[in-house]
Amino acid sequence: MQPRERILETAFILFHRQGYNSTGINQIIADSKVAKASFYQHFKSKEDLCVEFLNKRHSYWFDQLNLFTSKNKTSKAKVVSSFDFLRFMNETENYRGCSFLNILSEIPADNTKIIEVIQNHKNDLRDYFKRLITDENIADHIYLLFESAIIESQLFKNQWSVDKAKAIVNNLIHQ
Repeated sequence: MQPRERILETAFILFHRQGYNSTGINQIIADSKVAKASFYQHFKSKEDLCVEFLNKRHSYWFDQLNLFTSKNKTSKAKVVSSFDFLRFMNETENYRGCSFLNILSEIPADNTKIIEVIQNHKNDLRDYFKRLITDENIADHIYLLFESAIIESQLFKNQWSVDKAKAIVNNLIHQ
C-alpha cells in the first residue's frame, strides 16, 4: 500500500476503535509506518484526515448495508433486515456504535467541515429508508428508530434496542 492509503487505513481503524480525540497524529504516523513529512504531504491536518476517514467509512458502511440487505426482495424485508445489519455490525465491531455520532460528540460545534460530512451521512441513511418506504413519515420514523437503536445498543452493549426497534418496524410497515 502507498503511504496515503496506509495512513487512511490506520485512521480507519484507530478513529473507529479509539475515537477521534484519543487518536493522535503521532500514533497514526507510527502505526502506518510513514514519515511525518509524508503524513503532511497527504493530509494538511488531523481534521482533513478525519474528513477522509468519514468519507471512507460512509462508503464502507453503505456498501455493507446494501450487500447485507440485497438478498431481500421486498422493501419491507430490506428495511427489516437493515436492523439485522445493525445487529451484525454491533457484534463485528464490539458495540462501538456510529463513527459519525462518536466523532460528532468529540468535535467543537463550529467544526463545519466535519459536521457537514456527518450530516451528509445521516441524510443518506434517511434517504435510504425513504427510497424503500413511500410514506415519508413512516420512513422518518424508521430512521429515528434505527438511530436510537445504534445509540442504545452502544450504551448498553447488547442488542435489546435493535431487536425492539426491528419488531416495531415490522409492525409499522404495511407493505
